[in-house]
Amino acid sequence: MPIQKVMLVDDDPDILKVGKMSLSGVGKWEVCVALSGKEAIKMAVEQKPDLVIIDTSMPEIDGVTTLTQIRNLPNFQNVPVFMTTTRVEQGEEVFYQSRGANGLIAKPFNLKTLPQEIMSKLQSLGMQT
Repeated sequence: MPIQKVMLVDDDPDILKVGKMSLSGVGKWEVCVALSGKEAIKMAVEQKPDLVIIDTSMPEIDGVTTLTQIRNLPNFQNVPVFMTTTRVEQGEEVFYQSRGANGLIAKPFNLKTLPQEIMSKLQSLGMQT
């Protein structure tokens, strides 16, 4: 299924602004944003995004818990989900993949290349883009 709508989840409004600019401007995707895991879970049901990007560190509900709850929603088992973090360490991507994520994206985002990075990751996973 081609990507048309992306949901970006981060508790930092600046990251949401920059990410949305990149995903909509360069990627030409419709973008919905959520400032918390709780908001993301509700928004996922309402917006039905084709791709979800979740920050690992958020207050109240962290990224892994948000990921788990989104994966448990009807029709979200096969939706690509990428985690984002500023602290990428060896083995971290494997950790998030073991929790249900499709991969990891480092922050800060490169505005010009973020959509291409996502497309490359999806293609390497054998997912239709």
